Amino acid sequence: MARLQPGQPVRKGLYGVALVYGLIVGFRRWCYRRGWLPSSRLPCRVVSVGNLTVGGTGKTPIVILLTEWLQARGQRVAVLSRGYKRTSTASHLLVSNGLRVLAGPSEAGDEPFLIARRCPQAIVAVGADRAALGRWVLDQHPVECIILDDGFQHHALRREVDLVLLDATDATGLDAMLPAGRLREPLNGLERATMVVITRADSKDDVEAVCSRLHAMHVPVEDVIEVVFKPEFVMSAAADATRPLEWCCGKKVWLVSGIGNSDSFRRSAASLGVEVLGETSFHDHHHYDAGDVRQIRAAAQAVGADIVLTTEKDAGKLPALLAPDDPWWALRLRAEVVRGEARLRRLVEGDGGKAR
Repeated sequence: MARLQPGQPVRKGLYGVALVYGLIVGFRRWCYRRGWLPSSRLPCRVVSVGNLTVGGTGKTPIVILLTEWLQARGQRVAVLSRGYKRTSTASHLLVSNGLRVLAGPSEAGDEPFLIARRCPQAIVAVGADRAALGRWVLDQHPVECIILDDGFQHHALRREVDLVLLDATDATGLDAMLPAGRLREPLNGLERATMVVITRADSKDDVEAVCSRLHAMHVPVEDVIEVVFKPEFVMSAAADATRPLEWCCGKKVWLVSGIGNSDSFRRSAASLGVEVLGETSFHDHHHYDAGDVRQIRAAAQAVGADIVLTTEKDAGKLPALLAPDDPWWALRLRAEVVRGEARLRRLVEGDGGKAR
C-alpha cells in the first residue's frame, strides 16, 4: 500500500472514511474523559512525547534529548515504548536494564533499540499496555521519571506532561484525518497538550505555515517550542568507527533509509556537501535481509558511489548483513532546541506540568 508522504496533498475521495474515523477517535477520547474507560497513574513522574499525525516527526531524538537532560540532573529514567513491528510477542520486554542492552532491534523494535544504545544508563522497555508496562518496570527498578515514546493517544496512562510534536515540513499533514490526510485525531486534540513542539524548524516559512493552522485552533503560538535536528558525525554500519562530518564532503554517496520521513534524511545528507548518485527508500521499520544488501551494494558500485549512507536507526539492523570492509556509514543526528529551551527544561524537569 502506498504511503502518504509528508507534503503529499490530502486524498479528497476519502473524506467520508476520514469523518467516520474521526468520530470513532473522538468517542474513544470522550469515554476516557467520562471515566467509562479506565486510566491509571504511576507512582512517579510521567512525560509523554507524541504525535498528532502519522509518520516521522522526530520523536526518537527528542526522547533521547529529554532522557539526557534528566539523567544529567541525577534522575533515574525509564523509557516505555510500544515497540512497533517488533518480533517479540512478550507482553513486557526489557530492552535495556540501564547497564547493557538485552534485546536487538528485531526483537525490541527499531526505536527502543536505538534509544537503549544512545542512552545506556536508561531503563528501556516495550509493551502495548504502557500502564501495565510501567508497573512492571517499577517493580524491578527504582525510577524517578518515565518517558512515554509515542504516548499522546495512549489515554490509559495518566501523565504530568504531554508534549506533542508537529513537523514544520508537513503543514499540510494537519489538514485532514486518516486516511484522507495524516491526522491521527482532530486538531482540537491539541487542547490536551501541555506544550507543542515544532520539529524540523529550520525554515521560518515552514514554521509559519504550521503556526497559521495552530492560530485557527486558538493554540497560543508564542508558547511553542522549536527544534532542529543537526548532523553530529557519521559512524560505520559495519565496524566500530566514526568520522567527522567534514570527511563526507565531496564524496559520492548512495542513500538508504527505512524511516517515516525519508525526505528529511535526504536533506540532512545533502547538507554534508555530498553528491547523491541514487537512493533506496523502504517503508518505515523495514526488516533488511541479505537480498536487500546485495541489491544496494550492486547499485552503489554500478554508479561509482564512494559510500552507502544510511540513518542511525537503519544501521542498527545491518551489522550482521555487512562485510567488515563494506563502506556503509550512518548519519547520527542530535536534537537542538532553538526556541524555548529554558521553558521546555523547566517543564520536563518538574516545574509547570499537571497530571492528565
